[in-house]
Amino acid sequence: MEFSKTRASGLVRRRVAAGATAGVLGLATAMGSGFWAAASAADTATLSGIVLGVGANETQRIVTWYSSADTAQKIQVAPTAEIVNGEFPATAVTFDAVGAANTSTTGFNRHATITNLKENTGYSYRVGSEGNWSPAYSFKTQDFEGDYDFLFFGDPQIGASGDIAKDQAGWAETLRYATAANPNIEMLVSGGDHVESANNEAQWTAFLAPDQLRQYPVAATIGNHDVGGKSWEQHHFTPNTDRSSQYYSGDQNTRSGGDFWYIYKDVLFVDINSNSYANPSDGSLGGDAAHVAYVTDVIKKHGSAAKWKVLVYHHSIYSPASHATDGDNVQRRKDFTTAFSDLGVDMVLQGHDHSYSRSYSIKNGQKENPAEQPGAAEVFPGPGGVIYVTANSASGSKYYDIKKPNAAEAGKPHGNGPDPLDPNKYWYNSVQNQEHVRSYVKVGVKADKLVVENIRSGTCAAPNAAVEKGLSCVNTPDGQPVGSIVDKVTVHPYHGNGQDIQVNVPTAAGEFGWTIDGYNGLVNLGTAQEHDGWYFGATGSINPIVVSDSRFSLAPWSISANVSDFKDGDKTFSGAYLGWSPKVIATGAGAQAGAAVQSGYDDQGQGLAVSRGLGAADQGHARGKATLGADLDLKFPNEVAKGSYRATLTITALSS
Repeated sequence: MEFSKTRASGLVRRRVAAGATAGVLGLATAMGSGFWAAASAADTATLSGIVLGVGANETQRIVTWYSSADTAQKIQVAPTAEIVNGEFPATAVTFDAVGAANTSTTGFNRHATITNLKENTGYSYRVGSEGNWSPAYSFKTQDFEGDYDFLFFGDPQIGASGDIAKDQAGWAETLRYATAANPNIEMLVSGGDHVESANNEAQWTAFLAPDQLRQYPVAATIGNHDVGGKSWEQHHFTPNTDRSSQYYSGDQNTRSGGDFWYIYKDVLFVDINSNSYANPSDGSLGGDAAHVAYVTDVIKKHGSAAKWKVLVYHHSIYSPASHATDGDNVQRRKDFTTAFSDLGVDMVLQGHDHSYSRSYSIKNGQKENPAEQPGAAEVFPGPGGVIYVTANSASGSKYYDIKKPNAAEAGKPHGNGPDPLDPNKYWYNSVQNQEHVRSYVKVGVKADKLVVENIRSGTCAAPNAAVEKGLSCVNTPDGQPVGSIVDKVTVHPYHGNGQDIQVNVPTAAGEFGWTIDGYNGLVNLGTAQEHDGWYFGATGSINPIVVSDSRFSLAPWSISANVSDFKDGDKTFSGAYLGWSPKVIATGAGAQAGAAVQSGYDDQGQGLAVSRGLGAADQGHARGKATLGADLDLKFPNEVAKGSYRATLTITALSS
């Protein structure tokens, strides 16, 4: 009888090569704003609206800007450490820009992609042309493997309060505080509605004013207030974007923001334009059906290159406030949720409702585990479980108050009935919050968990435009100051009945570590250590296995296991390099430990690449329980490339 098999899909990923090539640069010593003035020259085009965007992966950045003149322009990039007295070195690399005339204002838009970035390196860049460069800005890359944090912001919607300056002040203060408190974050993700009016360039100028948008890569999402013109697309050029008509709504002359995807380290991000939602009556591909088809295609093609799958779109389908009962969001609940569960999506980030919420684990449009408690600090979704997060206003320009559940919709999976465990909130939300203060969401991407925190970036005090204009405020600065946590949850992935084993391979000198979770989670081997310049080695233990035998037949039994190859995208090394020493941790059920198996590095054998005995009992053994374990011994040549490798241990139980 097969005891357990762990699914292997979604556990391996590609690694972006970071070798030295033309265009590869050095280390940043500053993260400040533009600190070199533009030079004067014959080309006097005014350059504005510069924003640093995400690229297709961590080795790229896309920079977008406006120009007052239709001239040939480019990005120039150099290591910050190589810049002397504000002068870029002769070895600086350039990337040509492309663009067109603006449709919502005079002037022209430009964008260019920086490629071949190296990890743990700082860069400075400027845009324009010889003799007419913009000020220079800087950013830094970090390790292209391992844990990282990113920040998620809801609805700045500059201009929504009626006072652009106040809205800008709140937005700038949130970015200032959030990045100061988390200086090593690697990305800024928006939930949409950057401005109140899509083609109001004064609002866009205010939104783009903070220099953090030129220091950290921005992953922009289009909201309902961002459509109706091309400004959003002209300010944010996104990677891998499908601009086919079915991903848009509205007149073709004003369509902006198609569906796009990118991979950043261990996460596959898919961002969709949820403004288009109506499914065509003739059955043709469009609206939500088109988005589902797009997400399905991207995950099937690229899901195996990442450990996590995160979707981002504007219209929150599980939120607590004014938009929770909107007919279009109810429709999206019907159209999206089963597909997202089937595709193994881990988390969905949303905006639109100007309030904070964190859902229960939702599977196929229903609460996955009825026993999951409100506000649980640790969540263990099963297969198909998805966590939906809605961000509150990051600027304070507008807040929506939480609405009461509709008792008449109790038990309806797509409705807004009450939570049986807390009748004051909707059935689908574990946490709801609205204090009329600015906040943001921090997401920690770990080897075997996602850590989500909603953090206050303001109090009732200014800058808080909506409150300054008369809205009540329930926050108490003494008890709930800036930086205090509204909600925090750790989301653990599903590992089935087997055990996943991970090992991080460093460069050819360094360490290699691993850890084992207390529950049946990832056996994380951490960072390996090099031995005498010949091989990497590490030791650890599998998660213990409890064997229980209460049969009267006293028939023999055995537990065996084998391991797959260790993989990281297209890189691999043989599972034969893993050996073990089985042991009986707690005696019972006649358990006897299996024979030790050497790493194939030691004896040129097959190690655990073939099935090996962990433990067994003979005919006539006593009934009872036993706990089996095994110490792992991994040795492999130091020619293995750097990466974060995983293998799947398949465990089989046999009995007469």
